[in-house]
Amino acid sequence: MPTWLITGCSTGLGRALAEAVLERGWQAAVTARDPRSVQDLVDAHPGTALALALDVTDGDQVRDAVRATEERFGQVDVLVNNAGYGYRGAVEEGDDEDVARLFATNVHGPVATAKAVLPGMRRRRSGTILNISSIGARLCPPGSGYYAATKAALEGLSGSMRTELAPLGITVTAVEPGAFRTDFAGRSLTGARQPIEDYAETVGPRRKENDTVHGTQPGDPAKAAQAIITAVGSGRAPALLLLGTDALAAVGGVLDAQRAELEEWRELSASTDLTS
Repeated sequence: MPTWLITGCSTGLGRALAEAVLERGWQAAVTARDPRSVQDLVDAHPGTALALALDVTDGDQVRDAVRATEERFGQVDVLVNNAGYGYRGAVEEGDDEDVARLFATNVHGPVATAKAVLPGMRRRRSGTILNISSIGARLCPPGSGYYAATKAALEGLSGSMRTELAPLGITVTAVEPGAFRTDFAGRSLTGARQPIEDYAETVGPRRKENDTVHGTQPGDPAKAAQAIITAVGSGRAPALLLLGTDALAAVGGVLDAQRAELEEWRELSASTDLTS
């Protein structure tokens, strides 16, 4: 049976995915900064679930979590880099320490976890890495510049890793969920501490205190979990997996607009080549 290592399992998509994996009878290391928040999963599946403390910004904890998973279950077949959080604020408003912490969690953490599982996956010439991104990486909405940047960075890394690891039998997929009924817009959302009035019209409506999305999102985390499992089980998981009709519509619109702009500026773009 496969073994999954899932980061950020206390709530939301991570928890839904952990529940779905365990309900199939598979093995899973379910992690959270406070392992007590996932102990109920172990209580319900004592033979196949392992609760681990994991702050992905702590290199020692990352290595310990992978080591403990391998010691308990033998190997990690599927890594899900789900741990992360949102940050709202104009780029000018971003606090340096807050932004560094955001990148440490949303980018450097997934990289550290991937690097910790890859030696075992390379030896076996098999494995799957799922990096949970966001449609924000493509939409780049006002007030989400830093968050979008972390997810765009994660997708860039995912694309290169996919090419590097495919010959070794390892698949890498970036997952772009739309809006799902999780704590992302609630407990997991942070923001700039010193708002600038000039951004009231563009960023203001998206500040946490003004956001009205929480609790109304159309996406079902349980269905998202099943979709991810289906993609992994297909043996041909895509480079990019969109989740939700809102994600399909939004990303499709972005791609159409990019294609139109490319054509509008084609002549000027092509004019920069050296001529013989």
